[in-house]
Amino acid sequence: MSHQIAIPCLFMRGGTSRGPFFNRHHLPEDLDQLAKVLVAAVGAGHSLNIDGMGGGVAVTTKVVMISPSMEEWADIDYFFAQVNVENQDVDFSPTCGNMLSGVGPAAITMGMVPATPGETTIKIRSVNTGAKIEAILQTPFDPLPRVEYSGDARIDGVPGTAAPIMLNFMDVVGSKTGALFPTGKNTESIDGVDVTLVDVAVPMMMVRAEDMGVSGYEAANELTANKALMAKLEAMRLQAGERMGLGDVSKKVVPKVGLLAVPRTAGGTVTIRYFMPWQCHPSLAVTGSMAFAGCVLAPGTVAEGLAVLNDQTNQLVFEHPMGQMETTVDYKVNEAGLDLRSAGCLRTARLLMRGDVMIPAEVLRQLPD
Repeated sequence: MSHQIAIPCLFMRGGTSRGPFFNRHHLPEDLDQLAKVLVAAVGAGHSLNIDGMGGGVAVTTKVVMISPSMEEWADIDYFFAQVNVENQDVDFSPTCGNMLSGVGPAAITMGMVPATPGETTIKIRSVNTGAKIEAILQTPFDPLPRVEYSGDARIDGVPGTAAPIMLNFMDVVGSKTGALFPTGKNTESIDGVDVTLVDVAVPMMMVRAEDMGVSGYEAANELTANKALMAKLEAMRLQAGERMGLGDVSKKVVPKVGLLAVPRTAGGTVTIRYFMPWQCHPSLAVTGSMAFAGCVLAPGTVAEGLAVLNDQTNQLVFEHPMGQMETTVDYKVNEAGLDLRSAGCLRTARLLMRGDVMIPAEVLRQLPD
C-alpha cells in the first residue's frame, strides 16, 4: 500500500512571497531527487497547484532550504528553489530577496541560531549566488529572546503592518557573471531594441517600456496577458542570457527582465515592471531592486533620461504595480563608472504554519533520516 512521508517544515511569508522553509538536511542531496520532492510539495504541474502547497503564481511557489553555514563569515546557508507553477520544473540558479527576509526568523525557530535580547543580526550566505547578506530582526526579551512578528513596518503588496527586517546585501555586483555589465557595454541592442544587461544581486535585461510598445504603468496581469509582449521579451531574454555568459536560459529564470518608465509620483526614482521572467511580478523582488539600482545609478544605461535622482541619492524609490519599494545604496560614481558597495531594503515576514509536508512515498524510494 502506498503511503506518505512526513518532512518537517515552516510555512512562511517572506516579503511579498511565501512558501515552505525546510532544514536542508531533511531533504535529498541529489538535485534531481530534491526537485521531485519540491514539485510534489508545491503541487507543480497544475495551474492552481491543487495537489500541493503552492498558490498558483510564481511568488507562491518558492522554496527555502537553510542549514548552519560551514563558511567562516556566515551563520546560515540559504538555498533557494523556484518551482514552476504549471510545469514540473525547478530552477536552483536564482535567489529570492523577499523569501530571504524569512531566513533569519526560520533559523531562530529551527534552533540553528540563538536570538539575542532586543535585536539579532544574522549573517547569511546565498548558496545559489554566493551573495552575502546581513539580516537584522527584532527579538525582544520575553522572558527569553524570541522572534517578533508584530510591528509598525509596512511594505506595499502585503496588508497591514509587521516587525521590520532590514536586509543589507554585501558585494552585490556581478552575482552570477562577475561584472556589473557582463558584456562590457552600458547599453546595446537586441532585435533592434536598446537594452542594458546588468548584474547586481541578479542578472537582468533592462528595457524602456515605450520601446516595447507599452507605457510601463499597466497592471501586472495586463502585461502578463499581453502575449505578443511576452513572446518578444522572451526572445530577447534568451539572447541576453547568451551574451551574459549564462548559456541556454530557456528553462532558467535568470536573467530576469525589467521595464522602466518615468516615475509618476513626487519622490519616485523610476517606475518599473519586473518579470520573473514568464509573468510580471505583482510588486518587485528585493534582488530585482538591487539590479534596478545599478541600472539607474550607472551612466549611459537605458534608465538615463527616465530616472529622477534627488539630492538624497542613497535612497531610491521604485514604483511598482502595488506601490513602492525603497532601496538604500552605498555607492560612488567615478571615472571607472559605478562603484556600488552595498544595497539594502526593509522587508517583513510572518510564520504562517509549522508542521510536516506530506510527500507521496513513490516520489522517492528513500529519504535521508
